[in-house]
Amino acid sequence: MQRKILPVGLIGLLLMAVLMLPVICAEAGHLEDISAKGVIRIGTTGDYIPMSYLNPQTGEYEGIDAELSQLIADSLGVKIQYVPTTWPTLAADIQAGKFDIALCGISRNYNRARTMAMSDAYGEGLFGKTILCRAKDAKRFQSLADIDRPEVRVMINPGGTNEKFAQANLKHAKIIVYNDNADIPRQIAEGKADIMITETVEAAHYVRMDKRLAAPLKDSPFTRHSCGILMKKGDQEWLNYINFVLAELKMDGTLGKLEKKYLK
Repeated sequence: MQRKILPVGLIGLLLMAVLMLPVICAEAGHLEDISAKGVIRIGTTGDYIPMSYLNPQTGEYEGIDAELSQLIADSLGVKIQYVPTTWPTLAADIQAGKFDIALCGISRNYNRARTMAMSDAYGEGLFGKTILCRAKDAKRFQSLADIDRPEVRVMINPGGTNEKFAQANLKHAKIIVYNDNADIPRQIAEGKADIMITETVEAAHYVRMDKRLAAPLKDSPFTRHSCGILMKKGDQEWLNYINFVLAELKMDGTLGKLEKKYLK
């Protein structure tokens, strides 16, 4: 008895075809896109000495992150296109794809890691929240309790971890939000505020530059953390490449020399 072969329906044929086809329509990743364009877009605030600072006299970016940016671009054989961003808009700009990576002294923390991709750490053990004050007030401010008083004016830049730290830990001091992070040390020195919440490396730089300033808690910061290179989630190959570059720079001693030059 001859078996009757049932015709395969159109939907069945389409389903079989889809299952047999390799996945070839994935979106091109950052590596391919950057290589094709010959440009890497780097987001930076340019207001954080000694990490990333836009020198108004030269129009050039300076600091360890500027040098790291150039090394990453050189490894790819491409040019840098800097894209200005701000601390309040940094996360939104990353999510909107305005740049390929961001470097500007960005603290590695759980909140950022949950919503964005962060590279392996650099500057490990060298960063922590501390204060900048006038040299004549150094003995006055020896703890958070000394700072958290109604008569103390604390100046912070908006949108970053400095603001988060101040809001979480200072309940009585007067908090002043000031948009120009690089100008806050001058504001402190001239008596417009008493305290700047900042990072150990930034505080040390300003103390060297201005004898009117002091960082009495620099060697015993309130927190400790490292920095990382920030990017949008979803491109593991691109994250792997950035981590590979950092690993190579650590291995050959380049990163250690940069950390000694800018952070120690």
